[in-house]
Amino acid sequence: MSDTKVRYSDKELEEFRGIIEEKISNAENDLALIESTYKNDSNNGTDDTSPTFKAFEEGSETMSKEANVQLAIRQEKFIRDLKNAILRIENKSYGICRVTGALILKERLKLVPHATLSIEAKNQQH
Repeated sequence: MSDTKVRYSDKELEEFRGIIEEKISNAENDLALIESTYKNDSNNGTDDTSPTFKAFEEGSETMSKEANVQLAIRQEKFIRDLKNAILRIENKSYGICRVTGALILKERLKLVPHATLSIEAKNQQH
């Protein structure tokens, strides 16, 4: 296999599409779970307990709600990045480093399917 390949073959792109679509599906399920935890936990049945305990509960609830909101934001960005990767598959530019123009290694794309930088270009950023 030579390094002069300009892009991945249609067959390879379809293989990546399958990986990405599965990741999108899983990520959307995770996002729904995260959102349901902070949208539905307004009252955990602590109305009758002591005020001190209630204040403690609300404090930890607020913290976990903020953490879940941050998780949801990160998850939404991940989904958006994956959907952009599908667009790159459709226009045949998937897997091409946006800095060097070289193909991103298959191993890297399987681990980080929304990658737009080769390892070399990513390391130059630091």
